[in-house]
Amino acid sequence: MFISEIFHSLQGEGILLGVPSVFIRTSGCNLRCQWCDTPYASWKPEGKSVSIDTIVARVAAFHCRHVVLTGGEPMIADGLPELAARLRQEGHHITIETAATVMPKGIACDLGSLSPKLANSTPDVSAGAWRERHEQRRYQPEVIRAWLALVDCQLKFVVTSADDLTEIEALLQEVGEVPRDRVLLMPEGTDVETLRKRSPAIAQLCRERGYRFAPRLHIELYGNTRGT
Repeated sequence: MFISEIFHSLQGEGILLGVPSVFIRTSGCNLRCQWCDTPYASWKPEGKSVSIDTIVARVAAFHCRHVVLTGGEPMIADGLPELAARLRQEGHHITIETAATVMPKGIACDLGSLSPKLANSTPDVSAGAWRERHEQRRYQPEVIRAWLALVDCQLKFVVTSADDLTEIEALLQEVGEVPRDRVLLMPEGTDVETLRKRSPAIAQLCRERGYRFAPRLHIELYGNTRGT
């Protein structure tokens, strides 16, 4: 498998916020978000080939139950179903962080962390052909519905302003019933200053609509640093 990094940290986002976890970051993505905080796994994929046996052994060395498969987009990674099955056999709790553009097809997973990309993610014209590809791929309602039917899920939206709420609520209406405490609004930002600037308005939306506010704990603790 083409792997960007494997590391032990605290889950920085979502309903498992703060839980010690091993992160396996695959390299490669089928989208090109303009604000991507891991361009080394998407815009310019970096990494090395690592066998599934080696990955499982490295995870075991951390003695940690929770494992997060992330990217990039892990669902396009060769070997991911086999890796997830092996991790399940070893007794790990598996979270898959995905943009929900690829069907789950029965993959071993305990928490689907779905992050459908809003219009605020589309890159500008300087991205060339990737602008159109991204826009065509970023929202796949039938894929989201398949994930919701298969596993326990959270829907995590990257929000730049209150204006994004109209798009979020239209999406929720289309994909079907999702408990409001499983809908997370997360401010976009890769530094503490930006997060603090955007958080109050987004927190207010959550109070008004009953959604969950999602801070970015790893940014607050470590900054936008690899391996955290």
